[in-house]
Amino acid sequence: MKKLHLAATTALILAPLAASAETLSLYNWGDYINPAVLEAFTEETGIEVTLDSYGSNEEMLAKIQAGATGYDIVFPSVHMHDIMFQLGLLAKTDIGKAPGFENIDPQFVRAKTDPDAEYCLPYAWGNVGIVYNKALAGDIKSWADFFALGAEGKKITLLDDLRETIGIGLIVNGNSVNSTDPDEVEAAADYIIDHIAGVTAFTYDSVPQVISGDVAAAHWYVGANLYVSENPDTIGYIIPEEGATMYQEDICVLESAPNKEAAQKFLEFYLKPEIAAMNVEQQMNGTPNKPAQALIPEAIAANETIYPSQEVMDKLQIFEDLGRDLQLYNSEWTRIKTAQ
Repeated sequence: MKKLHLAATTALILAPLAASAETLSLYNWGDYINPAVLEAFTEETGIEVTLDSYGSNEEMLAKIQAGATGYDIVFPSVHMHDIMFQLGLLAKTDIGKAPGFENIDPQFVRAKTDPDAEYCLPYAWGNVGIVYNKALAGDIKSWADFFALGAEGKKITLLDDLRETIGIGLIVNGNSVNSTDPDEVEAAADYIIDHIAGVTAFTYDSVPQVISGDVAAAHWYVGANLYVSENPDTIGYIIPEEGATMYQEDICVLESAPNKEAAQKFLEFYLKPEIAAMNVEQQMNGTPNKPAQALIPEAIAANETIYPSQEVMDKLQIFEDLGRDLQLYNSEWTRIKTAQ
């Protein structure tokens, strides 16, 4: 009885302490935040952070809509930010009025449903181009060069993402990656199908294969620069001459978040230039935080595939929410997958 009594008493003493410990649960793209940022947040606030990852906007949305509870913050792309707002999944934070928001370059407040940043904070941006094996691919410069490798019998991979992959066809044909013209979307899919020789997979796990030489080149993100910095003699990364897509993710608090106060603290913490710069050092993405850019290592700031010239930026297109017109892409994606 004594042991039971002691155990019960201990539980009663500890229960309030456990309840008072703040926590924060992030749901983010895989490997898309520097762990040092989370450690710094915990050190400053005492709030413990957990992190789960997803591979696509659609995967994240499906899990939230299926009733996943416990997540506080998600990192949707801008068009998914708009979709989630329309579905009533986002909490109002008024981050746009927070001290430090003046650090954010206004051009990155992109979500059409959130023009005053009342809900989400611009997080990071980048482009989607080609990572290639220098020995196998040579000095490639374009999507035409990329697909020529496949025609030569060398292995190439495309992202397992309908809009990114069909987007290549739209760009090469001189059209918008947000086209809702059935003929343009069909022609873009035709371009991919006509050049599908050598495409061994639609995958996100390409970089190790490019480094090993199992694959000559892969359709991949600017974050490939992290691997390029570690293997500069083996691989390279380019933004194709014809143009490419760009992406931007925002930090959003879920309406269902159990720890909204902690989530608000994280958004405000991420407004600090030194924190945004810390993330860029490991992620090699662009940051919307203007003062942070002066704190970024020169090797990153001077890398024109990470921070392109205005001429190249003008050739980068960002996805918008297409609503029901996304069905056009779904149909063509099925055609591409069955043609492989």
